[in-house]
Amino acid sequence: MMSSDRITQVVTIRPQGSWAALDLGEIWAARELMYFLTWKELKVRYKQTAIGVLWVVIQPVLTTVIFAIVFKQVSNFSSPGLPYPLVVLTGLLLWLYLNNAVMFSSNSLVGASDLVTKIYFPRLMLPLAPVLAGLVDMAVGSLVLLVALLIFGVSLNLSIVAIPLFLFMTMVLAFAVGTITAALNVRFRDVKFALPFALQIWMFASPIFYPVDILSPRIKLALSFNPMTGIVSGFRSAIFGQPFDWPLIGTAAAMTVVIAVFSVLVFKRMESSFADYI
Repeated sequence: MMSSDRITQVVTIRPQGSWAALDLGEIWAARELMYFLTWKELKVRYKQTAIGVLWVVIQPVLTTVIFAIVFKQVSNFSSPGLPYPLVVLTGLLLWLYLNNAVMFSSNSLVGASDLVTKIYFPRLMLPLAPVLAGLVDMAVGSLVLLVALLIFGVSLNLSIVAIPLFLFMTMVLAFAVGTITAALNVRFRDVKFALPFALQIWMFASPIFYPVDILSPRIKLALSFNPMTGIVSGFRSAIFGQPFDWPLIGTAAAMTVVIAVFSVLVFKRMESSFADYI
């Protein structure tokens, strides 16, 4: 009677433990899952809401009205040569996208605990999904801005070709901050309490409801290390046809890249322990 030994091959799939690269190949290979996660994010975001996507219109409009009343009438903020409500709306369009993307991304790993603990897929796709889903909100918000420009009689010019650059920078920054907060939220649940407060401080440290030109040189220099300062400034220049402050924009681009690289490295470093802590 002959016997043969059965050889069982065990394959262990785990994320790279080193400070690894983005694994773009894996993400591309799982692009159908990326589409599913993004679509799911869109459906969950407005599930059981009475007016659905109209919140994307109401939020910037009401916030612009409030800011215009408080900061223009009470604080006497000025926007030389430009309608102040448009200055606020252009800043809010980018900020609301970033704020919402970061908030949803920060909870993406904890909220998908069943997926994280049971199957393997590139975990970076989870914080990326809210960033991509937010582009739909951004598109709707852009229509609001276009209507506002028509109402105030502001015409567009060739400088609008630079708009995609600043939208892309905002998207990368949102992904970077959302990625690192998502990773930290797995280990430290204090993040969900501290993040709204931190984002509020970040908003006031960014030129959302005031133009960069009104800042003193010292304050402008300090705020230039905040990427949103250069991004919002460049976006407004592209919308209103004003000269671009390229040193400020360049600083914003450099800081965005640094934050993005650091965030991904931290995420990849912590990735192997996600299932344990979730």
